[in-house]
Amino acid sequence: MGVDIDEKRDTVCVDGQKVLLHTEHKYFLMNKPKGYVCTVHDDRGRKTVMDLLPADTGRVYPVGRLDYDSEGMLLFTDDGDLAFRLTHPKNEIPKTYLVRIEGDISETLLNKLRAGIELDGKMTGKSKIRIVETDKKFTKLHVTIHEGKNRQVRRMFESVGKEVVFLKRIRIGEMELGSLERGKVRALRPEEVFYLKNI
Repeated sequence: MGVDIDEKRDTVCVDGQKVLLHTEHKYFLMNKPKGYVCTVHDDRGRKTVMDLLPADTGRVYPVGRLDYDSEGMLLFTDDGDLAFRLTHPKNEIPKTYLVRIEGDISETLLNKLRAGIELDGKMTGKSKIRIVETDKKFTKLHVTIHEGKNRQVRRMFESVGKEVVFLKRIRIGEMELGSLERGKVRALRPEEVFYLKNI
């Protein structure tokens, strides 16, 4: 049988211990360096992003993931609703990456990537891609996707014969990583939390 509880007047105890209502969530931003996995524990003994969090951060979890060789913007929170909102494909939250590939790439191949390609038997959504710097040795691009398939950006470029040699997430929606140093963590500002909840 269910019991209605007035959170302002009633006290709830379990095994003699008072149950406290958790109302304030924690939100952090990390500039993840390469060489760390985005998990709480790793059964292969690799370093995890949790190793970089300050000791007083409390119990938070990474939102989404960046692969071992990738770096950049990674959020942490204990707010399950926000984590779900930011990671579920149906919400189509745009995430932008700075990508570096060897050599150059034609507009024909870029248009193929922009239109979506087949990964694991399914087509990816459309993406936005623009070249920000290039010479004969390398090309830097900004790539914006709305999904989070495993190693998606790397695999997109592999599908057209191009290897990604550097990948860094720089933006979620319109919120940017900014000048936060590699491996550092900071608390999100209230206006940033509000933005992420309403993006």
